[in-house]
Amino acid sequence: MNITFAQCLQNYFSQRLMTQRNASAQTISSYRDTFRLFLGFAHKRLAKPVSELTFDDLCAEMVLDFLNSTEKERNNCIRTRNARLAAIRSFMQYAALCIPPIINSIHRVLAIPSKRFEMPMVDFLSREEIQAIISACSSATWSGKRDQVMIATLYNTGARVSEITTLKVRDVTFGQATYILIHGKGRKQRTVPLWKSTARNLKRWLSDNRLSDDAPVFPNRHREHLSRFGVLQRLQVAVNRAASSCPALKKRSISPHTLRHTTAMHLLQSGVDISVIALWLGHESPATTHKYVEADLTMKQVALDKVSEVRGQKTRYKPNDKLIEFLENL
Repeated sequence: MNITFAQCLQNYFSQRLMTQRNASAQTISSYRDTFRLFLGFAHKRLAKPVSELTFDDLCAEMVLDFLNSTEKERNNCIRTRNARLAAIRSFMQYAALCIPPIINSIHRVLAIPSKRFEMPMVDFLSREEIQAIISACSSATWSGKRDQVMIATLYNTGARVSEITTLKVRDVTFGQATYILIHGKGRKQRTVPLWKSTARNLKRWLSDNRLSDDAPVFPNRHREHLSRFGVLQRLQVAVNRAASSCPALKKRSISPHTLRHTTAMHLLQSGVDISVIALWLGHESPATTHKYVEADLTMKQVALDKVSEVRGQKTRYKPNDKLIEFLENL
């Protein structure tokens, strides 16, 4: 039986990802967005209905043009480009098993390499800067109160933005030691304790809003989950307000992930072991956490101060040729 591209793609999502792999909602959402963009790009390029596209249309050249457009036209970073390519590769590997005759053209797509990129230094905030951002949230409005508690919780826990947007009321446990249950990447769960101030403000927030156990801890105005963009937007509002009292925040690009880096750096500077920080952040391996050691200039300076300086004997350069001596003295 001949399987069309449209049928193969539907089977990939409904059977491969959802049934066989039991992929997470985040993975399915990411792959879905990739193909919505890719098929829209192919439709515009070929002037052909999406339902009539074939594997011949979606060749390696088309994939490369799409990837280039994500960078040049959509201004996506290389990480996003590579994520789009990973989604397309995953589907093509499945298609090769379902439709062996097209395996040669599929291999050309699979041969497209991920793009290398520079690894920037970890950007983080000082304690004064994070305090200024939290204090800048207006406690006179509902959204301001939510933002204040949300940003404080992000800083306290070092949670990813996807982890904070999916956090539900039932994931928060109050007591002598208050902690939250975070549902991380790859369905991995971890518990993170809260400072007394964070716990007190979070408890007051939940009590004032009378949220059910299944409700998101930090909802939008419609009492639904905040989007990733929504968190970024609200953080930017707080940063802009804080910049008036903390000029160091001006012209800085600060995202929710910056708060995650800030948590890690402050834990590290407080003497917390790097393996504990890895568990705190939900890293797969402590090796991932080593980038924070590399970024902390203060720790490097302390390490340098412990090593005695090697002093060489001072010598003065003496030219051994009169012409060279003349040129040196010009």
